[in-house]
Amino acid sequence: MHLIFTILPLFLLCTPTVCENAELKTLIDIKSSLDPHGTYLSSWTVNGDPCNGPTFEGVACNADGKVANISLQGKGLNGVLPSTIAKLKSLSGLYLHFNKLSGKIPKEIAELTELTDLYLDVNNFTGSIPEHLGNMSNLQVLQLCYNKLSGKVPTQLGSLKKLNVLALQYNQLTGAIPASLGDLEGLTRLDLSFNNFFGSIPVKLAEAPHLRLLDVQNNTLSGNVPSALQRLNDGFQFKNNPGLCGAGFTSLRVCTYSDTHSPNKLDPFAAGSGGFAENGIPESANLLPNCTKQQCLNHPKNSHINVIAGVIVIAIATVIGLSTFSWYRRKKQKIGNNLVNSDGQINSNQKDVKSASLISLEYSSRWDLLEKGSQEFFESCMFNLEDVESATQHFSEVNFLGRSNYSAVYKGVLRDGSIVAIKRIAKSNCKSDEVEFLKGLKILTSLQHGNVVRLRGFCCSKGRSECFLIYDFVPNGSLVQYLDLKDGDEKVLKWSTRVSIIKGIAKGIDYLHSPQGSKPALVHQIISAEKVLVDWHLNPLLVGSGLHKLLADDIVFSMLKASAAMGYLAPEYTTTGKFTDKSDIYAFGMLVFQILSGQTRFDPSTRQSAELGKLGEIIDSNLRDEYSETEALKLGKLAVLCTHELPYQRPTINTVRQELSLLDESS
Repeated sequence: MHLIFTILPLFLLCTPTVCENAELKTLIDIKSSLDPHGTYLSSWTVNGDPCNGPTFEGVACNADGKVANISLQGKGLNGVLPSTIAKLKSLSGLYLHFNKLSGKIPKEIAELTELTDLYLDVNNFTGSIPEHLGNMSNLQVLQLCYNKLSGKVPTQLGSLKKLNVLALQYNQLTGAIPASLGDLEGLTRLDLSFNNFFGSIPVKLAEAPHLRLLDVQNNTLSGNVPSALQRLNDGFQFKNNPGLCGAGFTSLRVCTYSDTHSPNKLDPFAAGSGGFAENGIPESANLLPNCTKQQCLNHPKNSHINVIAGVIVIAIATVIGLSTFSWYRRKKQKIGNNLVNSDGQINSNQKDVKSASLISLEYSSRWDLLEKGSQEFFESCMFNLEDVESATQHFSEVNFLGRSNYSAVYKGVLRDGSIVAIKRIAKSNCKSDEVEFLKGLKILTSLQHGNVVRLRGFCCSKGRSECFLIYDFVPNGSLVQYLDLKDGDEKVLKWSTRVSIIKGIAKGIDYLHSPQGSKPALVHQIISAEKVLVDWHLNPLLVGSGLHKLLADDIVFSMLKASAAMGYLAPEYTTTGKFTDKSDIYAFGMLVFQILSGQTRFDPSTRQSAELGKLGEIIDSNLRDEYSETEALKLGKLAVLCTHELPYQRPTINTVRQELSLLDESS
């Protein structure tokens, strides 16, 4: 009898659909943990299919029908991350940033050996970083910033040989910076700022071959900065570490004898902590010339005097160190209170609104885009945070339009009544170099064409650590909405409209590729059906043009992976790693195939059918033979040329437009 009552509840919870699909059951379990009140993940149901249909928002599957990606950033989730996430063995991307998740990061997450991108930033996670993460051999991006994590950084993270980005800023981490991070040969960005790290910067880390950004601002680091970091120029950020010293660095004082031989003066009770050699000398310290380790530690003369003097020096250093430490902590706490609220989230208090436009908290000049004569150029394009919040009703869910792996988009109404789309981007997702970021903004604000979505302006808020791009609103969504339609759907595009859209896309690409005045030639890089918006008159507009000039490399890389998965990425990119006008032409050819067939998925046989002129195997059946065979043949062959495996065999955009103009003559 007891057995019956034990099994019965499980039976009631386990519908046939759930029981037959182990991953579906896992997703339902994950939903109950991430969204305990069922407020945000209503599309996740026991009767749904995570790999087919519109259900299970934010879930994407691979070709084998296994869950490969979960993108739930900015959803307001307020639960915990369950250990059952480890059951999704094919998961390669987990994006849970910009939520309110709490609790510890489960060590079981390390069992996701296929995971390449782990974004848990801007939440309320507590506890330590699991050392088990060091077993995730395929991990490329690890974002844990803006949480409440404490303890030391596990040395095991040095085993992540494929890691490109490690972001740990704005936590409560302590201890020394592990020298093992210098073993990360692929590491390009490391942000440890606004924590409680002490000790020296390991020489081994400074010599990491591909490191381009190291941010250690607002810690209590001390000692001689390795000279190898000079190569990073502005990519090395070290402000508000009074104990650091070194030669050849702007605004960094020259080291003295006491600096190199008293590495812990800002944390005198941290002896034996990581980051030091076995003899207690920091890795970055320099011994005096002609002085061996033993000679320096045991001078033969005046040993008693040296001992007494040493005690006095240590006592004085301790008093000064503690005073400096106390002053620094008070200063850091004052800055921190301006930035972070009681929940650990980025502060959106109205007191910061007036200063948060572009001039805000004093701790960082990198986000002040009005420096160095930029104000005059951008004055007509700038919005303040109050404008942005007012336009979106403080980012109300009612105005939420969608999200990508790096931003959220909201509909907004400006004070003049114009409707806009506001793209909300975290600072950590933007280029850290101010000069490069400014160049990118200048390019975006210079784009003016009837087939390119116009950037109305921008707002960069240091108080929120976010940047907002304000675009003209395009009402009919993206081209994706007009693909994969059923027979009889009112959204099925007429043949003439499809031809018009293809021509409009070509015009937009031609504008980007051609230098005009102050606008340089620009390669879009991420052309896809999602990046083609459609207005009231079914006129196509390219969106996302030039965004790679603003975004951090790991974000761009993540976007490229999505393009590759959908077939838009030109084959030569895998060997050259570069984008050219011919890679845009390849993506354009793929779009032509999609518009002709009415399908998002590209079947390689479609290309062969186009070469042979088999229109019945190419053209969307929803057209019911209401199309021009002559135009269809020309467009099919043009798509074949544009998607040629060899880039030099593809036509230029000028040639494409010439071929498209001939359609008018034939009709």
